[in-house]
Amino acid sequence: MCSPEYFAVEYAINPWMDVTTPVDRDLAVKQWDRLRETLVGLGHEVHLLTAEQGLPDMVYAANGGFVVDGTVYGARFKHEQRAAEAAAHHAFYEAQGWRFIAPSETNEGEGDFAYVPEAHGGLILAGHGFRTEIPAHAEAQEALGRPVVSLRLIDPRFYHLDVALAAIDDTNVVYFPGAFSAASQRVLTQLFPDAVIADDEDAMAFGLNLVSDGANVVLNSEATRLAGKLKAAGYTPVPVELAELKKGGGSVKCCIAELRH
Repeated sequence: MCSPEYFAVEYAINPWMDVTTPVDRDLAVKQWDRLRETLVGLGHEVHLLTAEQGLPDMVYAANGGFVVDGTVYGARFKHEQRAAEAAAHHAFYEAQGWRFIAPSETNEGEGDFAYVPEAHGGLILAGHGFRTEIPAHAEAQEALGRPVVSLRLIDPRFYHLDVALAAIDDTNVVYFPGAFSAASQRVLTQLFPDAVIADDEDAMAFGLNLVSDGANVVLNSEATRLAGKLKAAGYTPVPVELAELKKGGGSVKCCIAELRH
């Protein structure tokens, strides 16, 4: 995770960002701290990436890489405003001793890659359409040695895979069908017949931008309907208030890069 101490909405690179809406940075830090404390309280170890001035989106740490079995496939951001973040993530992973593979193709880390480790032997789900380019899907497959399933995003509000779909345990996912092309919806139905299906209201509340440890699902507190669906499916919803960070187009998942040993 990376503190939002320099967080601001200084430019608009997704439909959620409005440069005329003020951001309360102190409140953003408080909400982010609560998210970090929630993860620690659930028994998870949180490593911190040092925020850098001039990179207001660094708080969205998930976008800086994608880790599977101790190997990191690095990020290469689409927009120049975020390009320098990639080097900070690279340095973090190298300092931690992770195997790092630098990308040649445009991709935004866990923003557009999700890992479902025991589904069909271990699948990477990969989004494209707005940020990550399709050639990055093949590059990730070579880097990580896991089959990659390409999914086309068609709604600019859901510009990253991680605002439309999330792994909720080692075999299953939750997703909003309307974010995907008809063909990609059919692929998801085939791969995950027992998926939890979200609706437009869940998605607009950033409910799908969640993190799950297989039992506890940490999600935006606004996504009350989705929390109910997850509870009915046997998971424990853990709501967290992140209204300030939502102004930049992100929520729980965007703030968390998962380190998979």
